Amino acid sequence: MITTTTETVPGKKIVEILGIARGSTVRARNIGRDIFAGLKNIVGGEIHEYTKLQAESREQSLQRMQDDAQKLGADAVVNVRMHTSMIMQGASEILVYGTAVKIE
Repeated sequence: MITTTTETVPGKKIVEILGIARGSTVRARNIGRDIFAGLKNIVGGEIHEYTKLQAESREQSLQRMQDDAQKLGADAVVNVRMHTSMIMQGASEILVYGTAVKIE
């Protein structure tokens, strides 16, 4: 499945708009990662545990959006966007959405 942040797919013609495809995940920190993050906070630098958690969350949300687009019968998703929001202390949502389209 083609996914792009642009309005069009180069070399392809959009023949039908099928609707909004979306995928999200909500993740919470865990005590093990928090301990390492707390230690890293003292000395400074990147908190790899949280970087990995966010990367996994983005990939899962993107895959869920693509699955949603397939259910709509899409060949591609254009105008893909990602949004992050805090749900509660220590938990955040990553939402990925775009326009599911048929292309020729």
